[in-house]
Amino acid sequence: MYQYDRIDQTVVNERVAEFRDQTRRYLLGQLSEDEFRPLRLMNGLYFERQGPMLRINIPYGELSAQQIRKLAHITRAYDRGFGHFTTRQNLQLNHLRVEDGPDILAELAEVQMHAIQSSGNCIRNITSDQFAGITPDEAVDPRPYCEIVRQWATLHPEFAYLPRKFKIAVSGARSDRAAVRVHDIGLRLVQRNGETGAEVWVGGGLGRLPMLGERIREFLPESELLAYLEAILRVYNRYGRRDNPRRARIKVLVMERGSEAFANDVEEEYSRLEGGELTVTAERIAAMKSHFQPPPYAVADAAGDENVLTSALAGDAAFARWVERNVAEHKAPGYRAVHLSLKRRGAAPGDITSEQLLTVADLAERYGFGEVRTTHHQNLVLPDVRAADLPALHRELQDADMAAPTVGLLTDPICCPGWEFCSLANAGSIPVAKAILDRFDDLDYVYDLGDLRLNISGCMNACGHHHVGHIGLLGVDKKGEEWYQIQIGGSSADDASLGKVLGPAVPKDEVVDVLERVVERYLELRRPAEPFLETVRRAGLQPFKEALHAAA
Repeated sequence: MYQYDRIDQTVVNERVAEFRDQTRRYLLGQLSEDEFRPLRLMNGLYFERQGPMLRINIPYGELSAQQIRKLAHITRAYDRGFGHFTTRQNLQLNHLRVEDGPDILAELAEVQMHAIQSSGNCIRNITSDQFAGITPDEAVDPRPYCEIVRQWATLHPEFAYLPRKFKIAVSGARSDRAAVRVHDIGLRLVQRNGETGAEVWVGGGLGRLPMLGERIREFLPESELLAYLEAILRVYNRYGRRDNPRRARIKVLVMERGSEAFANDVEEEYSRLEGGELTVTAERIAAMKSHFQPPPYAVADAAGDENVLTSALAGDAAFARWVERNVAEHKAPGYRAVHLSLKRRGAAPGDITSEQLLTVADLAERYGFGEVRTTHHQNLVLPDVRAADLPALHRELQDADMAAPTVGLLTDPICCPGWEFCSLANAGSIPVAKAILDRFDDLDYVYDLGDLRLNISGCMNACGHHHVGHIGLLGVDKKGEEWYQIQIGGSSADDASLGKVLGPAVPKDEVVDVLERVVERYLELRRPAEPFLETVRRAGLQPFKEALHAAA
């Protein structure tokens, strides 16, 4: 993991001191609400339905056991004993007091964490693949490049007040697990003729006007990464609309100017920056890569570990099912990456208790090298688990209620906080997610459905990514009542697509029944071994529209 140097720590400490004074003046009445708002947003502090909410950055989803223990302490000392992992790989605390904000930031700084630029019209947390550095299908480890971009973007004076918030994702694998095409900028790191570079995608995003990004560069040399990003941001800062927040994202600019014209604007700006002071030298890249070296894997015992795993799989059906869904291949022989499910009945997807956080920290040290990853699907990952340790880890995860063997299935939904917490939402997401988990509690049935991504948003801002769910649910308000619009056919993976609406919204008390009819229609239509998304693309919307309107 990247370790702060003296400059990093000084910047974070000074920001804490600055915000402490700003908060003091606000509480004394020396700063008005309007004056305090941009200051608190710069430090990740929102005012939401339940009170102040703090969004804590987790750069490219990587955490140490020490940091997780600090988060457990903070949730106990300042909140109600739990936190919420988001689709942006961050952690949110939802029940805080304004006066505690500076103290929380000070405690985060002790373990090299902060909330700088987790909100506001700036470059937000850089996200990436939860399997970065360990997946066999990886061409380039994206983490060093994520960190280079993070350092460039943090407190960049030219981009502190962009027309709108700005999100960047970086992937280095053949399989896109970073949702590159639904970001303002998406980078796909590749190798070409022995040279490392990036495909550059621009103009993706969800919300009221969902769009998939356009590729404006097939290959950008790694040395020119920051110069090209700066060119994109300068074009956006110059031409992006500021008169209408709903039309202010870069996706609207790309759409209105056209991707070719936009790319030409970027290339013209880039021509003034290419080869200049923003050049990322080979020495800097090598120095950054030194922070992300592989741990000391016990590869000598790989064959024996695999034999232990094979034997355990043969003797325990429940364990085998968990391995099938929650365990991923690893490029180091004898190792696996393991999903820790944060989807359980009676709890909001992505929620984790302080006790579970402490358990995760212990497991990360006992079964790995003290590292944990957060995912876009609101789960956690232990990246380096020996194959022979999987049975013991499975038992401990069962005890901690983090072993639901459902990753990638219908009962592994993405879910925004919804109206229960968010002041922008107009419908609940969490109660619907809980009702779905209650209804679809037959594992055999859920396994028969196969890969099926369900994404739930409580408003058009699409924090639940409903546009790119295989099935997406969008909460809408109708004269003070909660209704839900159903769409199908979305994907944020390599075959990225936006879902299409099946028809008029349905009332809250019917949404689970309608969902059940939609999946039953899939079972009727599918060909052998055909996943839900492929069936939708082959059969079209009409059969599912009929299911939507069928009598219960």
